[in-house]
Amino acid sequence: MLGRLAGVPMPSEWLYETTARWDLELAAVEAVIADRDTVVRLVAEPGPAGADAVRDAGLGLALRGLRPEHLIANRVLPDVPADNWLAGPVAQQRKTLEEWRETYEVVEIAHAGRDPRGLDDLGALVVPGAPEASSRVEWPVVDRLAEDGVLVWHVPLPGAIRDQLDLIRRGDELVVAAGQFRRIVPLPSALRRCTVAGAALRDGELRVRFAPDPDLWPQTPSNPDPDL
Repeated sequence: MLGRLAGVPMPSEWLYETTARWDLELAAVEAVIADRDTVVRLVAEPGPAGADAVRDAGLGLALRGLRPEHLIANRVLPDVPADNWLAGPVAQQRKTLEEWRETYEVVEIAHAGRDPRGLDDLGALVVPGAPEASSRVEWPVVDRLAEDGVLVWHVPLPGAIRDQLDLIRRGDELVVAAGQFRRIVPLPSALRRCTVAGAALRDGELRVRFAPDPDLWPQTPSNPDPDL
């Protein structure tokens, strides 16, 4: 109606409906990710493309404080003689599986000889039983005030690349960007009274150093009254 009256092109109704549906779906995903009982299992076919996808997924999940409980390697080929035409793909899969086992608990699913289709094929997959705990990973704050005069926030980010990391302090929040992923994280209460003193990425873990702000940090009296 507005488009007809004002003569200005307006988006079609289906675009508004699609946007509303996306909002609902994103909110549902956010609720699952934020749930402390959420358990994550990744499914991927071993190989270069699968390795890249697992690396990206692992980094994105880590930024949300989640770590996959299992990595299910699907469509794994059987061992074949060296002169078989499948020897190359088999060797490629074995190499990827070895790399995955350094980080994840890997469950192998044999190749079915065809692409899986529908719920019946999905139900036929052998997957691990019920997990004992959630996939939530804590980000601890380590007190190094006595040694170095800082508090260190340890943020596990496996697969992160130093040149693709970015940090911005915004009030009581820290904006963390890792590759294609970005998250706004509320600072723990102790760190809100500090200034960012530096950061380093070591062994797949981001360590952000915070120095106490003298104007906000509680001061210890130099000559305390013994009677108080």
